[in-house]
Amino acid sequence: MESASILVTGANGFLGRHVSRCYARKGYSVLGIGHGEWTREEWESWGLSAWHRADVTLQTLQQHAGTPSVIVHCAGSGSVAYSIENPLGDFERTVVTTAHVLEYVRQYAHTCSIIYPSSASVYGAAESVPIREDCRAVPISQYGVHKLMAEQMITAYARQFGTSASIVRLFSVYGCGLRKQLLWDACCKFANHDSVFMGTGDEVRDWLHVEDASGLLLLSAEHASPECPIVNGGSGEGVTVREVLNHLGRRLFQGKLTPIFSGAQRTGDPSRYVADINGSRAWGWQPTCHWKVGVAEYASWWKSVCAL
Repeated sequence: MESASILVTGANGFLGRHVSRCYARKGYSVLGIGHGEWTREEWESWGLSAWHRADVTLQTLQQHAGTPSVIVHCAGSGSVAYSIENPLGDFERTVVTTAHVLEYVRQYAHTCSIIYPSSASVYGAAESVPIREDCRAVPISQYGVHKLMAEQMITAYARQFGTSASIVRLFSVYGCGLRKQLLWDACCKFANHDSVFMGTGDEVRDWLHVEDASGLLLLSAEHASPECPIVNGGSGEGVTVREVLNHLGRRLFQGKLTPIFSGAQRTGDPSRYVADINGSRAWGWQPTCHWKVGVAEYASWWKSVCAL
């Protein structure tokens, strides 16, 4: 029997790669589409059976997507800073590509389910933690605004056209291979004997290992429906930035560098993010990698690639 076909948009990205491999390990035939140079050997090593370097548009989906049973729409912007510097570009990457995916499913792949990895940024400055899925969504960055717009389009298509979908609001996803965001930036700063960071250090984040995130996105395909369920993807544990950086510094330099915080807040950066994960747990999912283990693993990986 031929294996079911899965399309991963943005398959060359950090999350897209791990999602592709996760589905491939379960026996799915995984097709990828998106940006970036990637050799055949590389994309095959991440579980792809085919790769197309192209923008995610209705036309390219018609050319390359075929009739997948699931589309995991990982393509889109992945940076709050970029969304502030280039809001139109962020809109095009996140909102416009989602519109093309929805129209492709509506017109050409009616039985296909859409899985959307959204972001906790849609909540904005949450009034209380842990944050439940029914918490009021008031994003404070263009990144969060555009993620919420994409969510709203997906739920509208589910309601009006019967599109089967599910949405996972991911919190701070990390893991070996991620060359941006806090852990990467901190490793580079520490290596240059720079230990000054923005913020107070008391900002709280919920860290989710990328393998756990991928497992949740795999499971979410079983729950996709025209009701478009939304669940949080996090560990359920809040950790201060100070604690994470101290742990990272100990793993890199045996604690010889201690992070110092400037007190200056980043634009669009909320102070506390902790997920209520009762919804995803009700699906039978459970995070498996504790943040201390994952951060130590990241430090070892960074030293290996940067020859520290």
